[in-house]
Order: sequence, then structure tokens, then C-alpha cells
Amino acid sequence: MKPEDPFQHDLRAPKSTNEAAKHLRKHMTPAEQALWQRLRRNQLDGWHFRRQHPVGSFIVDFFCAKAKLVVEVDGGIHQQQRAYDAERTRLLKDIKGYRVIRFSNDEVLNDIESVLARIREALN
Repeated sequence: MKPEDPFQHDLRAPKSTNEAAKHLRKHMTPAEQALWQRLRRNQLDGWHFRRQHPVGSFIVDFFCAKAKLVVEVDGGIHQQQRAYDAERTRLLKDIKGYRVIRFSNDEVLNDIESVLARIREALN
């Protein structure tokens, strides 16, 4: 049995989600900023990414629509919300068919080349 769809049936996110995404784009974490500098403007092998992108009522850190790939950068708060993150990842996979990969802030800030290599693997 397919899980209940928590996403809107049309393609538009709720207005509140769009507003929150806009706020998050203006207030990215240092790790998100560092990764965005390497993903923006199709720099990663020509793949187009969006940042702080609404998907239904969720906001994903980075999204490549063509590859159906979500890239999440997790800070310290994610240690306390593992169950929520796991359920969110499951819904994105099961209902939307997206692949989700996660990195810690430390991975992005201390070894961005390895992070980019893993994103390339997921894209190909």
C-alpha cells in the first residue's frame, strides 16, 4: 500500500513554505554557502541545482530536478531530529521518487572535494 501523500496535489508549495524558503536562502549556514558556491551556475559538470527549494511543505537544501536528487547539509540540530529526518527522506523517496544524500556541516567545510565526488556519483 502506498503511503498517504503529504505533498500538495498541484506543483505549487504553500505560500508559507515559499516564504520560509526565501528566508532560508538569505540566511544560509556557512556549510550551505560553501557548497552552494560549488553547485551554483551549473558548475558541477553542467548539472543545475536550486537551493532551499520547496517540495510540498518541505524545504530541501539543494535540488537537482533533472536527476531527482536532493542534497541535504545537516548541522547539529539534526542529531536531535533523526526520526523526523528519516521519515522526511522516506517520503521524498517513496512518494516523489527522489534520491536523498546527506552530509554533515563538518564534511562540507573540511572535505568539500569528497562531498562533490559523492554528489557526482549520485548524479551519474
